[in-house]
Amino acid sequence: MFLVCLVFLALGFPVAFTFGGVALFFGLYSEGLQLFMLVAYRMQSIMTNVTLMAVPLFIFMGLILEKSGIAERMLESMGALFGHVRGGLAASTIVVGMLLAASTGVVGASVVTMGLIALPVMLKYNYDKRLASGVICASGTLGQIIPPSIILIIMGDVLQQPVGDFYRAALLPGLLLVVLYIIYCLTLALVNKDAAPPVPRSNASRASQYWRAFVTIVPALTLVMVVLGTVIIGIATPTESAAMGAVGAMILALIGGNLRFSMLHQVAMETTKISAMVFTILAGATFFSMVFTYTGGEEAVEQIMIHIPGGKWGFVVLMMFLIFLLGFFIDFVEIAYIFIPMIAPILIKLGIDPLWFGILVALNLQASFLTPPFGFSLFYLRGVAPSTISTPDIYRGVIPFIFLQLITLAIVIAFPGIIRVF
Repeated sequence: MFLVCLVFLALGFPVAFTFGGVALFFGLYSEGLQLFMLVAYRMQSIMTNVTLMAVPLFIFMGLILEKSGIAERMLESMGALFGHVRGGLAASTIVVGMLLAASTGVVGASVVTMGLIALPVMLKYNYDKRLASGVICASGTLGQIIPPSIILIIMGDVLQQPVGDFYRAALLPGLLLVVLYIIYCLTLALVNKDAAPPVPRSNASRASQYWRAFVTIVPALTLVMVVLGTVIIGIATPTESAAMGAVGAMILALIGGNLRFSMLHQVAMETTKISAMVFTILAGATFFSMVFTYTGGEEAVEQIMIHIPGGKWGFVVLMMFLIFLLGFFIDFVEIAYIFIPMIAPILIKLGIDPLWFGILVALNLQASFLTPPFGFSLFYLRGVAPSTISTPDIYRGVIPFIFLQLITLAIVIAFPGIIRVF
């Protein structure tokens, strides 16, 4: 089933219909029509899943912050404060990427926004094209691990763990990744002075720059802290906090004078398109997973995995390697809803903490956004980058950041307690 799916995906068929179609064929061949009596129940369980309602609400919240210009103003303020330091503009982009990740959870929105705003600025001040491309792609993918990440919501649903626990567990690994990104950029700027030159100081006073940064960043940061804090503390469910975030984003846009009906209409349309894409993939992936399970695939996988040399650690290393390879070809939603349910029962038998394993998967899937040839961040940036930046420039630019993500993954594997700090 996997092999046939990969062949069809390589031929360019849509992801959701590929998995659904392959499941239909193999299900009819092996079990007949009686298997499909269960499909309606599976679809109903998706449609009535309250946790998954948070996905379109967080998408709506992020798009409001993007379209209202809040993200653009944050980047301009951070660049004015730290751009005069070598590599400071790159570090500012990473920090804003972190804030956008905590505001949106949508990788595509973050990469496109920063590609339109930050990339021209970095090129204007003669930043290395590969470094600029890598910074934007990598910081845009922070939405995969920094709450309210959509993948964390999905992992909580798949592994039957509270989403709030996943949010707490992901905080420190996400911040560690941000720190490694910034250290790399500043170090590269010191070693190669032409890669990230300083930006000339603005004529505005430091006090006015600090005040502008405060006014720009604090409202969005407050919204993020309220949204995440209510989930982490346990006051609200992810769906309730997402609804608060959507309303809060509209209030911020209204205060900034950017809340217009035309913008709301555009945001609603884009939210509908992105949500429809996610849930159509989810439907196809659920169908695929059901057929795989009922035709005995799950038992076969379990028998193979339990006998892997090295026990628990051999299993973890092999799974991380396989998920990393799958990330080259298929999206994180399919991996989360097809591959993870197959191995979830094995986690309990081997005594593996599902929360820890879920964070490892999220970090691993984050790297899949950067890995050529099908890394989605690469395509997002390619769509908005000027013609002076070639596709090989983007590919070479993300390689150091892929290694930094793998280093972070290795740290979390070596020190499992890192997810229990918060």
